[in-house]
Amino acid sequence: MSTQTKTQDIEILPSYVSGQWWQPENPERVADVNNAATGELVARVSTDGLDTAAAIEYGRTVGQENLGKLRIHDRALILKQLAQYLTEHKDELYEISYATGSTAKDHLIDIDGGIGTVFTFSSKGRRELPNSNVIVDGAVEQLSRDGSFLGEHIYTRIPGVAVQINAFNFPVWGMLEKFAPAFIAGVPSIVKPATPTGYVTETCVRLMLDSGLLPEGSLQLISGSARDLLDHLDARDHVAFTGSAATAKSLRSHTNVQDKGVRFTAETDSLNAAIMAPDVTADSPEFEAFVKSVVLEITAKAGQKCTAVRRVIVPQNIRSEVISAIESRVSERAKVGDPRSSDTTVGALASDEQQSEVSRSVRALIDAGAVVEFGGPEALSSVPSEGSFFPVTLLSFDDARTPAVHEVEAFGPVTSVISYDGSVSDAVEIAALGGGSLVATVCTHSPELAGEFAAGIGSHHGRVLFLDRDDAKTSTGHGSPIPHLVHGGPGRAGGGEELGGIRAVKHYMQRTAIQGSPDLLTGITGQWHWGATANTVTREDVENGTGEHPFRKSLETLRIGDQFVSDLRTVKLDDILEFADKTGDTFYAHTDEEAAMANPFFPRRVAHGYLLVSWAAGLFVEPAPGPVLANYGLENLRFITPVTYDDAIRVTLTAKKITPRVTDEYGEVAWDARLTNQNDEIVATYDVLTLVSKTWPMPEDTE
Repeated sequence: MSTQTKTQDIEILPSYVSGQWWQPENPERVADVNNAATGELVARVSTDGLDTAAAIEYGRTVGQENLGKLRIHDRALILKQLAQYLTEHKDELYEISYATGSTAKDHLIDIDGGIGTVFTFSSKGRRELPNSNVIVDGAVEQLSRDGSFLGEHIYTRIPGVAVQINAFNFPVWGMLEKFAPAFIAGVPSIVKPATPTGYVTETCVRLMLDSGLLPEGSLQLISGSARDLLDHLDARDHVAFTGSAATAKSLRSHTNVQDKGVRFTAETDSLNAAIMAPDVTADSPEFEAFVKSVVLEITAKAGQKCTAVRRVIVPQNIRSEVISAIESRVSERAKVGDPRSSDTTVGALASDEQQSEVSRSVRALIDAGAVVEFGGPEALSSVPSEGSFFPVTLLSFDDARTPAVHEVEAFGPVTSVISYDGSVSDAVEIAALGGGSLVATVCTHSPELAGEFAAGIGSHHGRVLFLDRDDAKTSTGHGSPIPHLVHGGPGRAGGGEELGGIRAVKHYMQRTAIQGSPDLLTGITGQWHWGATANTVTREDVENGTGEHPFRKSLETLRIGDQFVSDLRTVKLDDILEFADKTGDTFYAHTDEEAAMANPFFPRRVAHGYLLVSWAAGLFVEPAPGPVLANYGLENLRFITPVTYDDAIRVTLTAKKITPRVTDEYGEVAWDARLTNQNDEIVATYDVLTLVSKTWPMPEDTE
């Protein structure tokens, strides 16, 4: 079958915009995409006639409206269900991903890694964020003496779209790691994958839409060029870019970014380093862990990772041993070939263009003084001639400060060994020549050296992995960004951040300082502020039936501001001494009158703080079975005023924050607890965390 016939048989890869799948009619500009391993045509791409402005407006209107009907926990739960659906259908993604040159192990990085990221954000969204659409950031600031005027910070979702421009090397993970936090934030995504592997992204998006889980307008896909995309964006919108520094520079210079406030973050080129510290010897466990890490990073995904090790920085006295060990391990473990073969460990580059680019970059490094230890363009005959393969390549430089090794990135299975004089300061200086990197590995078993390296290279890197014998087997690896930690880096790496747990969600939100009365701030945040209106009951009210204790209320009837004020309880010296005896806490401030009075903080012997907290529980608790199922902790405990014997304390307990769990028959309630003495002076403040039934009695389990 001729190429022309094949072209006729393969339809244009569709986009999904404005609520429907779209393909151009009679396009003039069409890009053909070939199988990276065989050279066969796998997709045709064109966006001629695509109405980008309409897609953006659809996201801002339909997408925003539908996502806004849900709360954070609702959206997080959808992500869990979506990740489960993708897990059930990931074999389809595996199959099509072989055409990108990826091996079965590479699929785990891109596809399973992307799905795992969605699972993580779902869990963190439900565990760490409120079940609302407003996130409180930090503590309340008292702006008036009487507490009538307060200030704090909140996050709310941006009102536009999240445009996500992704690189070719991770067509699934690259999309999902941006989509998941934007979705939790409540911001619709417009995904623009790179053309060479966009057909994999299209398959993943199709699965996501087929799941029926996503609100209309929350996800759109542009398969192909979108040159006018930024022309229609403004201060409402966010662009998250992954790709080359040159493209990022071009996008950053767009007038709408410069003048109209389009939010723009980038993850770009990065000459990441693996540094062997001076305490590592050829016979130490760290040496083996280091070599394994380097070889893994230049072979996984055929070295096409923004986090791959491009510079291997080792002490001069061990340089030859490192080169020999890398060569030996590559010879044993690295087999370049058909990604479908179980024997293959290094697949193809994503396209012929990438193969040519890697060859050009390696030749530039050779021209700058690199010695080819093995591999290189002259070894192309050792890899399959069909497809876009490149041999695993190790270069070395005699001069570690050769500019090219810190400037030219060969985006394939290629790395360079350079050496330093054995001092931490020299290694740090050489690493910094990369101009800012996503990640570095420092291999050392010395806590002191680890501290020196962290202080030296921390400002040049977004992430640093410290590798030694203790974590070598459990480490997630140099090249694996994880959703819990920040992914990004300064300088050449783009200066942006992604992931980092809930930090990533906040990238798609606006932080705003708010000021007002306690009642108004309570209304805005959904969290009770001290001084706001409270529905107060006392022990006397409860006992005579004129008030209901908040602990007797399920989430169905409990409201923010429901408050219980206890009676006073007097502290006796015998109470203090007995607590000291029973607990073993015989700190002098509780047991030695003279020593206590010599302390400027105490008037005489004082009650233990934990005695007071224990008493407070006894003052506010309702002992009978009820909606409060469990106490699972205290937060923000502060002891403010000492309590001595013959003083008295009472507790004021107020429902501060209510977080229903969307998947359980109970929710979380945070109670503001404030201990005061007989003079109404604040003794201690803290939050009591409880699990409370949504209804009471709880519904019985049914078969």
